[in-house]
Amino acid sequence: MGSPFIARPLLQSAIQPALVSPSLTLMRTMKVRASVKKICDGCSTVKRRGKVFVVCSKNKKHKQRQG
Repeated sequence: MGSPFIARPLLQSAIQPALVSPSLTLMRTMKVRASVKKICDGCSTVKRRGKVFVVCSKNKKHKQRQG
């Protein structure tokens, strides 16, 4: 009964560094701008949850969110 309490802190310290990876914190999904515009002919404007989004079927780098 005493051994699980000893192993628990070792398990948490082994998992924790993987969660705090610098590469995960620098990931961006879309540009956030005050005014969004269509960049190419594949871009389309969508309004969801009270925000304006631009999604593109040709180039995923064109994704934008207003606000």
